[in-house]
Amino acid sequence: MLRVTGIGGVFIKSDDPERLKRWYREHLGMAIESWGGMSFRWHNAERPEPEGCTVWSVFPGSSSYFDPSSAPFMINYRVADLQALLTALREEGCAVDDKVEESEFGKFGWVMDPDGNRVELWEPPES
Repeated sequence: MLRVTGIGGVFIKSDDPERLKRWYREHLGMAIESWGGMSFRWHNAERPEPEGCTVWSVFPGSSSYFDPSSAPFMINYRVADLQALLTALREEGCAVDDKVEESEFGKFGWVMDPDGNRVELWEPPES
């Protein structure tokens, strides 16, 4: 079974999100958008038109989105088949969150790694 196919996003907590976004904009030239982050568009050799993106975003330090992890970051990995992967992870004894979210942005599930970091798994929508 195909598992992780790429990095979907990098999310960082900050006690001063505006200061952090400003630093990345000014010093690294990142075009931070009004929603609090940016998308890095990419493609592969077989399909030169943009086919996906990796999101970078800042969350307020008070955000509970990364819970139960206490880490100030979370990585989102693209996956081919979220339900199959979550089933396999459960069978392998991993700490998989029971919650799965579906929206126009795709399907999302979560697992904790052995160091207590929350890992987000994302199956992009068909289109």
